Amino acid sequence: MDQNGLDQNALKKMAAEAAIKYVEDDMMVGVGTGSTVNYFIAALGPWRARIRGAVASSEASAKLLRELKIPVAELNDTGGCDVYIDGADEATEHLALIKGGGGALTREKIVAAASRKFVCIADKSKLVPVLGKFPLPVEVIPMARSYIGRELVKLGGAPELRMGFTTDNGNLIIDVHNLAITDPAALESAINQLAGVVANGLFARRPADVLLLAGPEGVTTLNRA
Repeated sequence: MDQNGLDQNALKKMAAEAAIKYVEDDMMVGVGTGSTVNYFIAALGPWRARIRGAVASSEASAKLLRELKIPVAELNDTGGCDVYIDGADEATEHLALIKGGGGALTREKIVAAASRKFVCIADKSKLVPVLGKFPLPVEVIPMARSYIGRELVKLGGAPELRMGFTTDNGNLIIDVHNLAITDPAALESAINQLAGVVANGLFARRPADVLLLAGPEGVTTLNRA
């Protein structure tokens, strides 16, 4: 709890509700995954009759949307999303992100790529000068697990298999520790080139367009240059 009596959940809710101003009538809304996004889904409920629908980045988010009677569309049946709202595990002032703590990084990356605007919502503790303190998730095809682990060591990381976890796509997650990511776009590309990698949690080649950071003094907006 911070000095103003706000706990992290209150800050998450504040950031999520601030993102509603980016939702307009007749939009197709992309919805991410995670505890902060769950507050956004709750705030989106009253818009159910005003938007065309929502595209979910995970089965968990789709379930919450349906419970609120918000129409859930398949991305392939849309022309893309007008806006995508999602959280982050880490973010820089340049709006590069690490995502995937919840394991939905590949679908999150697809929906972000297919959206005209990407609004990231987080509390201020997620803002960092250099990405990498939060372990970088990498989704991998199961048969490539050991090979990719060895290659990630060569890139300077300490890979650890996320035990007992399978993605919605049926794959595994390797969390890479001990990285100081000074060039996120270059590392994102290098990891993506490894055979058997489905996607990694760096969102630098397609970063957020807007970052909403909730703190004791309110919500700060950072826009990508």
